[in-house]
Amino acid sequence: MIIGMLFGVLFVMLFLGVPIAICLGIAVCVAIVASGNMNLLPAVAQRMFTQADNFTLMAVPFFILAGNIMEKGGISKRLIDFIEILMRRIPGRLSCITVVASAFFGAISGSNPATVAAIGGITVPRMKQKGYPDDIAAAVAASGGTLGVVIPPSIPMVTYAVTASVSVGTMFMAGVIPGLLLAVVLIATNIVICKKYDAAETGKVTLRAFAHSFKEAILAIFMPVIILGGIYGGLFTPTESAAVACVYAFIISVFVYKELKMKDIYEIFRKSTVSSAVVLFVVSMSAPFAWFMTNQNIPTFIASSVLGLFTNKVALLLMINVILLFLGCFLETQSIILLVTPILLPIATSLGLSPIALGIIIIINTSIGMITPPMAVNLFVASGIANTSIGKISKRIIPYLCVEIATLLVMTFIPAIITWLPGVMGV
Repeated sequence: MIIGMLFGVLFVMLFLGVPIAICLGIAVCVAIVASGNMNLLPAVAQRMFTQADNFTLMAVPFFILAGNIMEKGGISKRLIDFIEILMRRIPGRLSCITVVASAFFGAISGSNPATVAAIGGITVPRMKQKGYPDDIAAAVAASGGTLGVVIPPSIPMVTYAVTASVSVGTMFMAGVIPGLLLAVVLIATNIVICKKYDAAETGKVTLRAFAHSFKEAILAIFMPVIILGGIYGGLFTPTESAAVACVYAFIISVFVYKELKMKDIYEIFRKSTVSSAVVLFVVSMSAPFAWFMTNQNIPTFIASSVLGLFTNKVALLLMINVILLFLGCFLETQSIILLVTPILLPIATSLGLSPIALGIIIIINTSIGMITPPMAVNLFVASGIANTSIGKISKRIIPYLCVEIATLLVMTFIPAIITWLPGVMGV
């Protein structure tokens, strides 16, 4: 009854067009009232506050701010100009650049929303200038952001390694090939979808044009080097790197390129604040929803009930992915890992699936969940950047969702794709 009430209210309100954050909050409150345990109501506000009071989550507004500074200050323009010269013969090159940059940035933030905010903040405005529709530009950025937690290092990989008692280093190594494979698949999808908005060029680039573009972009290119070097050198965390990115972008925009004026500061902060508030409100409201599901043992009930119906290996592997994709629509990555790992690990082991392969499958599933409504955090970030509705992006994200799920299934049934590199490296 409680499960039906929770999801019934949620989907009815979504169908009526109520904003997702409000839907989540009201669904939880109605379900609590229906359960008869009114003492749980204060926990809704408490969970919202606890979720917002999160150091890692601070990376999102900082990277949104950094992206806006880079766009207004001319950094993103010079960077994209240079990369466009390198990829000018590829159809839909701006969309492909977004994926490549997202894969690279995944090694910086380890966060899907932060990757969408940082890369989308740069490339979405440029795509819109090129003639990409708002919703397609947003879908490109949101799908590219799914690489954030798959490309190592990744916080969810650490969480899984601790939960499943496996090596963190092995998990990092296992994520390399799946992450690159997903990037290649997304690039191919973008070439098919976006070539009509951004056709390949056939003319040759002179050495002088290349050198000029490189000279203009060198400081922009150096930015990720500073961030990566600082993180891997132990100077600062990924969240702190977002603040460093803001300071670096501000200095370069004001004192070197001299395109950012003091009169632009207010608009940059206003725009960044609005985008950040939308994202953080949704993320905060998702916390009591996830907590109530856990409190009522709903994920455990779903997993145990469905998996108990199947004995065939192929059917079980398919159902594991279905359950994870379903949970990814409503819960955040860390919660899913902590909830399902103890349940799925013995089942996977009995099927001959290694704990390392299971971990990557879980993480990719939850990452895909971030572009799957209603709890599609990547879509919320991208919608704020592109200034378009979640409904429009949800339609455009379907092709990317399909190819990522197809790639996931290939890795599920051919787990050697995941385990080959760790085996070769001996970790």
